[in-house]
Amino acid sequence: MTDTSRKLPPVHEAWLPREHSLYRPRHGKRQVTALVCAAAFFAAPALGWVFGGRPSEIENRELASFPSLADGWGFFTGMPQWATDHLVFREGAIEAADGISHGLFGEPAPMGQGEGTGPIPGVPDGPQGQSGDGDAQDGQQQNAGYTEVIEGSDGWLYYGDDVKGKCFPERPLSETFERLDRIRHAVEASGRRFVLTIAPDKTTMVPQHLPDSYAGKECSTETTERFWKLAAQLRSFLDVRPSLEDAEQQLGHPPYFANDTHWTDDGAVMLTRDVAEALQPGVTDTWRSRGVGWSTSNGDLASMLGRSEPKTSVRYELMPDGSTDRTQDTLRKFDGPVRYDADAGRDIEGTIGAPTALIGDSFTFASSRYLPAAFADLTLLSYPQLGDHKKATIDTFIRSEIVVVQTVERSVAEGDLPLIDEGFIELMERRLAANPIR
Repeated sequence: MTDTSRKLPPVHEAWLPREHSLYRPRHGKRQVTALVCAAAFFAAPALGWVFGGRPSEIENRELASFPSLADGWGFFTGMPQWATDHLVFREGAIEAADGISHGLFGEPAPMGQGEGTGPIPGVPDGPQGQSGDGDAQDGQQQNAGYTEVIEGSDGWLYYGDDVKGKCFPERPLSETFERLDRIRHAVEASGRRFVLTIAPDKTTMVPQHLPDSYAGKECSTETTERFWKLAAQLRSFLDVRPSLEDAEQQLGHPPYFANDTHWTDDGAVMLTRDVAEALQPGVTDTWRSRGVGWSTSNGDLASMLGRSEPKTSVRYELMPDGSTDRTQDTLRKFDGPVRYDADAGRDIEGTIGAPTALIGDSFTFASSRYLPAAFADLTLLSYPQLGDHKKATIDTFIRSEIVVVQTVERSVAEGDLPLIDEGFIELMERRLAANPIR
């Protein structure tokens, strides 16, 4: 005989008598309140749009797009980020929180800042202090005291990854350089020319505004010194630090933004000139440039702190032949290959005529107004998006006679480069070996 005393009732728990031990209301008062709040949260972006409100990108990334039903459960997990990004009053709220935190407590609001806003006494200064007791402890040590943005003197801000990536690299620095050198060897073995250049971190070029004490100071300083010694030993390496130092002397201020991770247009013109000279010494003898106005946008580091602070730079015309401005509109989006080949095959004074592929990151993006001016046939590629464009990237290398790789110090130091993925390097080596320049 079956014991039915332990079976659940054949009706929903909300339909049971209130006296029943299993009775639960379908929508209690707290549930109703939660549902109303959730509905208001998700409806606010749509209502704001209807009444003319438009969200803005206040962080160093694009706004989250509306999730697709094709994402399955990802549709539901992606909704909170979309709703958060598209709250039109979010920027004002973050700015208010940051202002209150600075005014009352003398420190930035902890928005995306990790655990703490400065060095914590007793926290090991780098990987040498890790005890190896597991990933959880390692993660706590990596986060303790390290901030997304380091606030320096005179309004200067620094990207926290400039420091943290050097103290907690994903792989040894020597291994990263060895993989970059494999790329060089594969390109040059196929008969093509190769140049590697590394944009220095702002912490390297403008250290005078860093605070006296911050998490990772000792280990990052030691790594920086070792980094550039190893870089100098690479073949086909273009060191742009001397030119940046010269630019600072001429300008009277560093060619970096105080509230952004990147260099100004002065740095972008410098990069363009140095790459051209490395490929064809003397080609820039005829170059002329002149200021034609100002460019203004939001500083990405300030945005990470929830502030709307403009970064402003002189915008230039660049005339390689001394008279014709060849600058282009700055890219609005940097994803797949972007080719500038209107002058392919033409002999233009002051330019590099050979088809050239230049794969880089946000520093290439920041220099995209000027780089095309130096080449008759140039294709710009983004290695952060390499995973979506491996074939197109290698096809561009094969089509080109020159390959330039631009990366940034912090990414190389951390070893976090899609370019040095073993699968990509092996595929590139095979394809270039099969398609040499005769």
